[in-house]
Amino acid sequence: MDDTSEVICPYCFERVEIYVDPETQGELVQDCDVCCRPWALHIARTEDGELLILAVRAQ
Repeated sequence: MDDTSEVICPYCFERVEIYVDPETQGELVQDCDVCCRPWALHIARTEDGELLILAVRAQ
């Protein structure tokens, strides 16, 4: 199962579609495709497999 999700950049507020490997959970850092600033992505999945992503400014 390939997962893509749309997140809003916490810096430039653009909507960006990202791909998340089906086995990925936890935290990772990724740069915005628009403004190139770093995000801290918090990735979780519900019991039924729904992908939940929170993008915040990375320190």
